[in-house]
Amino acid sequence: MSKPSPVGSVMIAAARAAGRSLARDFGEVENLQVSKKGPADFVSNADHRAEEIIFTHLTKARPGYGFVMEERGIVEGTDKSNRFIVDPLDGTLNFLHGQPHFAVSIALERDGELLTGVVFDVAKNEIFWAETGRGAWLDNRKLRVAARRNLNESVIATGTPWHGKSEESHVTFAREVAAMTPATAGIR
Repeated sequence: MSKPSPVGSVMIAAARAAGRSLARDFGEVENLQVSKKGPADFVSNADHRAEEIIFTHLTKARPGYGFVMEERGIVEGTDKSNRFIVDPLDGTLNFLHGQPHFAVSIALERDGELLTGVVFDVAKNEIFWAETGRGAWLDNRKLRVAARRNLNESVIATGTPWHGKSEESHVTFAREVAAMTPATAGIR
C-alpha cells in the first residue's frame, strides 16, 4: 500500500475538514445564503466556508504556495513554482438541490505540471487521490485502468450542458451522444 506524500496528506486533511463543514451545511441547505454568478452558476456561503477551511489548512502547511481558487480567484504565493488549485464545492448545483453528488477537489501544480490530486466525495466519505509516481487510490485501495480495449465494451460517463449554454451547444451535445451511444456498452 502506498501512502501519499506529506503534501498529499495535508491536501487530504484539508479536503476532509472542508467536507465536514459541507456535510453540516448539506443538512440545512434551505438556510444557506445563495447568490448567482451566472446562468445556472451559483455560489453559497457553504462554498466560501469550505474554501476558507482549505486555504487555512494549506497555507499553514505550505505558506509560500500560491492558489487558484473557485471563489477567491488567484492568490499569488512567494513560491512561484507551486500552487494549489481548489474547487471547495465541486457540484454546487447538486448540493443546493439536495443531490448528494458533490465533492471537494484540490490539486497541486508545480511548474505547470499537475503532481497531486485529491477528490473527497463527501456523501460517501471516500477520498480519491493520485500522485505522480504513486498511482491512483480510493482510500487505501489502488485503482487500475480497466482492461477493456474496445469502445463497444466501455461505459461512458458524461455531464450535460446546463442553462445558459447556447441552443447550438445543446443540439451539438445531443447529436454527439446519439452518435456515440450505439458504439458503446452504455452512456451514463
